[in-house]
Amino acid sequence: MNTPAQDIRLFPSGPTVFQIKICGVTTPDDAHAAIEAGADAIGLNFYEESPRYVSRQSASKVLAECGDVEAVGVFVNMPAGTLQTVANQVGLTAIQLHGDESPEYLAGLADLRAVRARRIGDRGLSAIAEDLIACRVAGRVPDAILVDAFQQGCYGGTGETLAWEKLAGYRRELGDVPLILAGGLTPENVASAISAVQPAGVDVAGGVERSPGVKDHAKVRAFVVAARAAFAAIQS
Repeated sequence: MNTPAQDIRLFPSGPTVFQIKICGVTTPDDAHAAIEAGADAIGLNFYEESPRYVSRQSASKVLAECGDVEAVGVFVNMPAGTLQTVANQVGLTAIQLHGDESPEYLAGLADLRAVRARRIGDRGLSAIAEDLIACRVAGRVPDAILVDAFQQGCYGGTGETLAWEKLAGYRRELGDVPLILAGGLTPENVASAISAVQPAGVDVAGGVERSPGVKDHAKVRAFVVAARAAFAAIQS
């Protein structure tokens, strides 16, 4: 199985699950477009209140038609046993937790690579750093932290651009846990975001869509090209 995090993509903060992910994929056609564009991973959203929600059956169909792909399942406050069942049935290679899951919940998913999504509020990175300490105490640190813009009552995917300056010096706060940048990224701004933050990876959904859950294939290609070039620049 292709595991991009284990080839050449090592960063100052350590390896991550993916470098470029196209999230909110709902159809095999859009999954193929992401893969052909050169994305490292696709995201499948199992949160029923999301406009990008996919059922287990739809997700299984997407992956059955895509072959070997890094498939990340996005979950919000789903019971751990149910999440495990979905991951096994669908064939996910990693999970992304976007809800209020506790550090103990994360520790109970030891057999799944996990990205822990956190929203940047008034306290900035300090709240995330405290959460990572709690995760260590509980017995497991996430494989990466995904940071998104804060919007009251929302669990991400809002399209709001994150204030990149709040992430300055994030390695001092997060240590060796890789940071994945999300929040309002587009083909037009992703290079600037990567240059400013120097994250381990980027994650996009709405910024490459024609409508929620429907990808614009030209935007997907443009996003991947811009992100790949920006990562190459900061690594040189």
